[in-house]
Amino acid sequence: MSRVIEEAKKRAKLARKAKKNQVPYGLALLGVLAFIFVVLADRSSINALLWVLGILLGVVLQKCRFCFAAAFRDPVLVGSTSVMRGVIICLIITTIGFGLVQYMLMFPQGFEEIPPENIPGRVRPVGFHTIIGGVLFGIGMVVAGGCASGTLMRIGEGYLMQLVVLVGFIIGTLWGAWDYPLWDNLFIQYSPVIYLPYYFGFKGTVVGQVIFLLLIYYLAYLYDKKNSIMAKL
Repeated sequence: MSRVIEEAKKRAKLARKAKKNQVPYGLALLGVLAFIFVVLADRSSINALLWVLGILLGVVLQKCRFCFAAAFRDPVLVGSTSVMRGVIICLIITTIGFGLVQYMLMFPQGFEEIPPENIPGRVRPVGFHTIIGGVLFGIGMVVAGGCASGTLMRIGEGYLMQLVVLVGFIIGTLWGAWDYPLWDNLFIQYSPVIYLPYYFGFKGTVVGQVIFLLLIYYLAYLYDKKNSIMAKL
């Protein structure tokens, strides 16, 4: 047994030595990113800031393996809800953040008099088209093996097959933009805009939604504790 372990250690050591030094590639990439930042900063400080935020967001996504597809896939496949709980935490943060932004921008004008299309946050009609879009997107996530953010993250990691998914994103986006007038005439313009602060006010909506999300988080935690394969190992 000890001989087998020693041989395994030697193979692992040789494998580590065989790996190429990727430091030069990393430095070259940083140089390219810095050059693009300088070019953007010379033209627009906002674009330069968005460039930096995009890079930081990509690093965070890669390190935490954040993926919306995994959030709905893992509870079914492996019983884990860790990613789902991460999504719920993001929803809680955005609920509070968008609630404050909308309140500060709309309250001085009287938000009851503001048309839905002028509300910050792109409030849009909800209807049958929403269900169709959600089902199509869900099927696409399963086939592609990840959501939009997960696909972009894996392309950055070198998964070339995800480039096929990226091409599909581009084709689907262009197709959707071309087909939008048809969907608008069939469903969208006839669908209602449901904006909860109209009915419950900003405070009631934010507090109620946060409580609801915390309840889902707790239920997801209990589900993970009972069903997660990793917890049983």
